[in-house]
Amino acid sequence: MRIVVTGKTGQIAQSLLERGPAFGANVAALGRPEFDLAAPLHAEELLAAAKPDLIISAAAYTAVDKAESDREVAYAVNAVGPRALAQAAATLGVPVLHVSTDYVFDGSKAEPWREEDTPRPLTVYGASKLAGEEAVLAASPDNVVVRVGWVYSPFSANFAKTILRLAGERDTLRVVADQTGGPSSALDIADGLLAMARNIASEPERGNLKGLFHMSPEGVATWADFAEAICGWLGETRGRNVNVERITTADYPTPARRPANSRLDSSRLAALHGIRLPHWRTSLPAVLGRLAP
Repeated sequence: MRIVVTGKTGQIAQSLLERGPAFGANVAALGRPEFDLAAPLHAEELLAAAKPDLIISAAAYTAVDKAESDREVAYAVNAVGPRALAQAAATLGVPVLHVSTDYVFDGSKAEPWREEDTPRPLTVYGASKLAGEEAVLAASPDNVVVRVGWVYSPFSANFAKTILRLAGERDTLRVVADQTGGPSSALDIADGLLAMARNIASEPERGNLKGLFHMSPEGVATWADFAEAICGWLGETRGRNVNVERITTADYPTPARRPANSRLDSSRLAALHGIRLPHWRTSLPAVLGRLAP
């Protein structure tokens, strides 16, 4: 199976390149300068040359706060680009598996968010990602959108890497404790996406393998819980003890409002694709070991 993934320097693309061989997948990554989602003028030619069996659309503008003042670029990368990619893929008859975000929801629901819940993004980032979802699903009935959240990995910038850096500089870290979600290893997400791709390739006629899915690990955390787990690992394995002070969202104002509840219900993914991500606490140590060798 030949897979092309966009966003070649991102966490998910890098994870897919690493995990692909275990699934018998030949993964090739596209990104700037040869493929720029903000100006996807030659999408069809590039995809035709790559000859993929499936495309994973993982490139995104993820600077959540900066997007509030950079709306045009955020929409170009997160909405216009995926639409052009999906239209080119439809012309070539290739399905697209598009990665989206928990930030399409406003966080007001008490329970985990399900696929049938109505999105109400609070931010330009969330709204631009929602527009990208809609464009990809409209381009072909063979396409898939997978929402993920709180992604960390050994690659690129992410929360785990930031906490490790700050823990080397400070004895106390102030971390928000009233936002909940599912810390998701990009390596686990890559495994899930590759399993979905394999299922779709083996049963292309099954319509219920397409459409909208949520992918989240077992377990729930606040950002403070996540930080405490990282600092606890540092104490146990490196002898570096750092305290986490729990604060509220109001104590840490940002240009973009974060959803209070980012938990995603992944039961549809489990029922139809047979995919369940491990508990977030199970996956965390392996990533931290690579970030802090």
